[in-house]
Order: sequence, then structure tokens, then C-alpha cells
Amino acid sequence: MPRSRGGGRSGQEAGRTELVSRSLQSAQHCLASRDFGTAYAHYLLVLSLAPELRDDVKETFQYTLLKWAEELYSLNRVQDLFGCYEHALELFPDDEVICNSIGEHLFRMGFRDEAAGYFHKAVKLNPDYTDAKENFYRVANWLVERWHFIMLNDTKRNMTYNSAIQKVVRLGCKTVLDIGAGTGILSMFAKNAGAHRVYACELSKTMYELACDVVAANKMETGIKLLHMKSLDIDVPKHIPERKYVNRIELIPFLQDFRNGLFGEGIVESLIHAWEHLLLQPKPKGKDGNCEEYGQVIPAGAVVFGMAVECSEIRRHHRLDVQDLAGVHLPANVKFQSLAYSSIDSEETIEPYTTEKMSRVPGGYLPLTESFESMAVDFNNLQELKNLATKKPHKMIIPVIQEGVLDAIVVWFVLQLDDEHSLSTSPHEETCWEQAIYPVQNLPDYFVKPGDHVTMEVSCQDCYLRIQNIHIINADHEMDVERSSNKNEEESHALGSEAELCSALAGLQTSKPDEIRQLCTLESTEIALLNNVPYHEGFKAAMNKVLTSLAPSKQSQIMDVEDGGGEMNSGNSQGGNSIHFTTDPFYVLDVSEGFSILPIIAGTLGLVKPYSSVEKEQHRLTLDLISEANHFPKDTLEFWLRHVEDDCAVLQRPKSDKLWSIIILDVIETSGLIQQEMMEKAAISRCLLQSGGKIFPQYVLMLGMLVESKTLIEENAVQGTEPTLGLNIAPFINQFQVPVRAFLDLSTLPCIPLSKPTELLRLDLMSPYLNDSNREVKVQICKSGQVTAIPFWYHVYLDEEISLDTSSETSHWKQAAVVMDNPISVEMGQELVLIVQHHKSNISITVKQ
Repeated sequence: MPRSRGGGRSGQEAGRTELVSRSLQSAQHCLASRDFGTAYAHYLLVLSLAPELRDDVKETFQYTLLKWAEELYSLNRVQDLFGCYEHALELFPDDEVICNSIGEHLFRMGFRDEAAGYFHKAVKLNPDYTDAKENFYRVANWLVERWHFIMLNDTKRNMTYNSAIQKVVRLGCKTVLDIGAGTGILSMFAKNAGAHRVYACELSKTMYELACDVVAANKMETGIKLLHMKSLDIDVPKHIPERKYVNRIELIPFLQDFRNGLFGEGIVESLIHAWEHLLLQPKPKGKDGNCEEYGQVIPAGAVVFGMAVECSEIRRHHRLDVQDLAGVHLPANVKFQSLAYSSIDSEETIEPYTTEKMSRVPGGYLPLTESFESMAVDFNNLQELKNLATKKPHKMIIPVIQEGVLDAIVVWFVLQLDDEHSLSTSPHEETCWEQAIYPVQNLPDYFVKPGDHVTMEVSCQDCYLRIQNIHIINADHEMDVERSSNKNEEESHALGSEAELCSALAGLQTSKPDEIRQLCTLESTEIALLNNVPYHEGFKAAMNKVLTSLAPSKQSQIMDVEDGGGEMNSGNSQGGNSIHFTTDPFYVLDVSEGFSILPIIAGTLGLVKPYSSVEKEQHRLTLDLISEANHFPKDTLEFWLRHVEDDCAVLQRPKSDKLWSIIILDVIETSGLIQQEMMEKAAISRCLLQSGGKIFPQYVLMLGMLVESKTLIEENAVQGTEPTLGLNIAPFINQFQVPVRAFLDLSTLPCIPLSKPTELLRLDLMSPYLNDSNREVKVQICKSGQVTAIPFWYHVYLDEEISLDTSSETSHWKQAAVVMDNPISVEMGQELVLIVQHHKSNISITVKQ
């Protein structure tokens, strides 16, 4: 019997070995035929039967998994997709490649918190895994917004909040609720002040987990209960279990998310819910009594201020300033407006404002009015909070004190934490806050001068502060305005009161504007791009050179067409008749991001069939109207996404037997970073070009310089425990710092240049053999100091003679900077060697030691 059992085991082992061998052969055969699903199933069988082969088949298994996952994703088989990853993680629980791939799919589907967790795990498993690092850096900006670092480094803000919290706890408020806890800093202030019970709710999974780590590190986990939820979902006693204290519980929402526009973040809604369901009744005005008997909110209230300004930087991002671009006329019946349009009916916008740090806005700003109080609100008054959302808009009339162009209403607030402590977010204060910007749009004339008045309506409809219906009453035409308001003659007199000024609004426009056929809503960067004249003129000149070099004979044919000698598409033709190609056209494809009129500019250059890759139907209708206004023959402009089944497959031949003459790619994001997968797109594009065809841009030079900037350091990482008043927060939130800071304006960045601009990198889209993914650059120090950052920007070469500077005043691009982990002391005349590495779209710059 023993021998029999041994023989059985031997036979089973031989059978297992045979099955594993056959499964491996089948997996390899399936891989060769690109049957990734079956190959994946075979590898699962192999690894379950022979786990000792894990290391031998690991790389091939990873490849198979990633290919099969892409196929499942394209088929929208999401459940099967994550089922595969689940099996893979059981076999390889600490595999950084698998973790990174899961994160990529989660991020594509909008699960940023979960994606960040896998990216973070991949980086921890392998700190040198470049793909995971790049993914984590990009998602970190979404998960832990940069204002967290700035706010935590704002010592004055933290000290003021701490003082107000200490005061109210000493007066008897011993139970605290922190709404939107973030890192938990205010909860810890309350616990240190002597609060008996502190509850902190945070919706973001990433911030909740971060707060848990921070609270534990500061040894307060027993005194602070963290809730991963909205305050609106908190139920007493389900989540806050002191049922017997429900009528005596004091809950103080420490709303630290007051930023920029004041009433964003659902703050009003959260306050109303807290008063109705969580707080004791507020203390009646003028009534004395123990604080323990009443609920209280910190901050207690706010006063909102505004000011009308002239600001060319705001103007070029929110108002179209040009009517003709590189020979293309933008018709009056097409109206462009930015997303920060304050119409309550707009479906395109969530927040009716944008934000700026006005003290650092390029070109500065000019106050056109005195600052004015637009609203005051008491957060300890439930009825007042309820009235905010239903109150009719309040009309305001503000006198102009300075001649200029009305570009925006700048808004800030003073937070009244209590009757003793306050914080101002004014542009004149050095604080962590930006200001809210309400761009002025849709006026017939924006010029104002002393004696004029700016009128507006202020409201808090849908819980956002709205400033809308902005108009100008011109002092020189008050009598005309009054007459146009259909008043009786005996009522006509110089306008003197606010009521009379308001009643005159209806007659401000004496002539009707051209009928608007299409309203086109754009991102602010897209409007800035339309206002970028050198950009469009540069592209026109570069495209013209390529087309001329490709077929000089066709250019002479174009001249014949313009003289009436034939039927051929010419964008300069003024006729409205349908014109057909009599010979093959040049094919031009624009796959730049967002709204672009470059295909229409290409169409003005003669025998061209331009293709646009805009996605929104609203943008397609707009481009059609612009084409019509420029007398393009019908259907000259094609929208490429209508011709391809997959948006990802936009780089294809125009027709089965044709190639592109020009392909326009976006190489640089408006943030100042290199577009993801750019070199891969360029490689595909080179295969789709006809002989002599070009990719635009043809190459890009990255320039940079060494600077000393305290601002960049403080905006990138929390600087120890001093700004957080001794609390240990920095090591935890600094895990989410990124080495590259994007969306910078170098012209106003507070910094000291320590070197001259130096070429750091060349990215050649047409001649990839000229690229170097790893190079050393010598930089001469021209001023002694400490190198804390390396700002960088680009010269985008359309050809050898025509280039665009992403740091110019007219640029729609921002700039970026690599922020050093540790400052490096340098002396004038010293030479520093930088190691510049480029991997996919990720740039790393380190100093050679």
C-alpha cells in the first residue's frame, strides 16, 4: 500500500507537470495569435498549479494581463476587467506594474481616490517605477489640492483660528463638529483647547485617510472621531452616538473650506442642515447665558466686498478682443463667452466665477471703483441662511473713480470668526486665499470714467454668490438714457438717486446688436488662445510654406481659380456657390486639444481639405458658421471624429489611399507640462504623412533657469511643525507633494533668478533620432543664493524660422517648475550640472552631486 500511494503521487505529479507544460505552450501560441483572453486563462491555470513558476512567467503574465485588460475596457466589460485584476493581485499582491495598471483604469473611469491609492502603492513598492510616479504626481494634484499646502503654511490663519477655538471652548462649548476636516488641524486645535468630544467629517477618501494618520500621529485618535461622509448625511444618534445628550450637544462646524468665492463647497447647505439637525439653538441676540446652552458656528459670519477693475490678463482670458485672425474673420453673429459666465441659466458652469491671486496677476490691475460691501451674512442665524437662497437679487450702483476698461468685479471677504478674531482675503493682504473674479461680458462698450456708474445685481441663488447683469451708466448720456426709458417729459431730469439710476438700465442700449446665431462657451484658456494673434499668424505662415513646397504648380492653379479660370476650393474666394475639387487636395488634420480655428486658417491657403477634431457639437456649429462667414464652400471643413469609430484612433489616413500633408499636434498642455503620450502620437503621425509632409510643431526646445523662491517651497510642501503650531502634519500631507508645480506665471512669480535661461531639452517630432532622453546640462551661476526651483518653458518651433514662446505676454500657456527637495547653496561664477531626463510626458531635473 505505501508503494501504491507513492506511485499515485508520482503519477499525479507527472500529470501536473504535463498539464503545466501544455498550458504554457497554449498560452504562448495564443499570445502569438493575439488571443489575450485565452492566454490569460492559461497563465492563471499555470500559476495555480505551479506557483513556483511565478518569477519565470511574471513579465509575460504582466504583458498578457495588460493587453487583455485593454481589450475588456474597450468592450466595456468592466466587471470582467476588475475580476481579472483581482485574480492577478491574488497571485502577485506586491506587483507595482499590476497596481499601476489598475490605477490607470480606475482613473479613466473617474475613481480618482481609488486610482491614487494604487498609484501610491506602486510607487512605494518601486520608487524608481517611472510610469507609476508620473501617474501619482498627476492624480495627486486632484486629490490633495495645492491650496492645502498653502493654507497649512499660513501661520497667521492657523493662529487666528486656534485663538478663536480656544476662546469658545473655554466658554463652555465642549462638543465639536468639524465639517470638511481636511487634515484635521482644526479638530486637533479643539482637542488641545480642552473639548471633550470632537467629531470630524471628510468626504474625500484620500483626505479622510490622511486625517486618520495625522490624528493618530498626534496621539488624539481616542478624542477625535473621524467620519468618512458628508455632513448632510450625519445622523444623531447613528453617527454621533450621544443620544442622551442630543438636546445638549454643542456642534461647531469649523468650516475651513472658505476659499475664494465664499459660498462654494456647499457651505450654505451644510450650515442649514447643521442648524436644523445637529446643533443646539443659537443664542438669541442680546441674551446672556452659558455657552453650554447654545449652539455656535465658527466662523460666526462674513462680510463680502467687491471692486471693479481693469485687468488685461483677465480680459484676454474671458473676452474675445479680435475680429480677424490670420485672414479668418470671426463673425458678429457668433458670440464667445467664458465658462465663468454668471447667468444662472447657464448649463456650462457650476461656479459663476473664476479665481486669481490679484497681487500676482500678470500686468497687474487698476481699481476703477472704491471697494464696496456687497453682502453680509450671519452664520449663526438660520433664517438668514435660508433667505440667502431665495432672496431676490440686490441691485447695487457703484460710482467710478478712475478712467479705464471695465474687465471684472473682484470679490473677497472678511471672515468674522467671533467678535474678536477675523481674517481678510483682500488682494492687499498676504494670505493663502485667492480672490473670486467675475469677468464682465456682453457689454456694447467697456470704457468708464469718473462720473459713470457701474450697476450690478448681487444674489446667492443656488447657494453661489452671483454678481450678474453688470452695466455701465454713462454720465455724459444720462439725459438720453432717461429719455430712452419711456419716461414722461416732466419726469426727465438729471439722474440723482439710486432708484432713478436703476430705472434707467432698460434704456442703456440704444441700438440692437447683430442677431446671435450661435453662442459658443469656451474654457478661459481657449479664449486666451483665440486672442493669441502671433500663434495663429505663425501657424498660417508655417503651413503656407509646407503647402508651397509640396506643390508649387498647384499654387499657380489657385491663382487661376481666383481669376475665375476653374473650379477649385480657395478660402479666399468670395463667392457663395458650391465649389468642387478638380484635383486631389492637400489633407490637413488638426488634433490639437479643445476649440481651434487652425483648420479654417488652413482652408484659406488654397487647395486644402481641412479636418478638425473638436468634440463638442456646439464647437462644430461655431466652426461651420465661421466657415460660412469666410465664404468657404459647403462641407469644405470636415469633422474627423465623425469619420472614426474610436476617439483614440484619431490618427489614421484621411482615405485608404491618401496621406496627410500636415498634422497639427498639441505638444504642450496649457498647464505648462508636456502632453501625455506625445512622442507616441508623433511616431504614428510620421507614418501618416505624405512625402514632404510635416508635423506641427516640428520640434520643441525646453528652456529653464535656476531660481530662489520661498513662495514655490511653501506652495509645494508644509514646512515643518512651526506653521501648524506644533502639530505633526507635514510628513503625511507631504507624501502628496509633486516635484513639478504647474500653472505658474513666471512674470509675477516671487523669485530671485540665479542663472540665465538655458536650453534643457529638445523634443523633435519629425526627427526622433535627435532626441536624448537623458542628458547633462551645465548651468553658470550668475548670482549667489539658494537654488530652490527650476522654472521651465518652451520655444515651440513650427519650422526652423517660425517659433512660439510659451512664456510670452500673449501666450495662452502657463509655465511650470521643478521644486527641489532640498535647497542647494550656490556662489556666483560656480557651475552646476543638471541631469535632465524625459520619459513619456514626464520631465525630471536633478542636480548632479
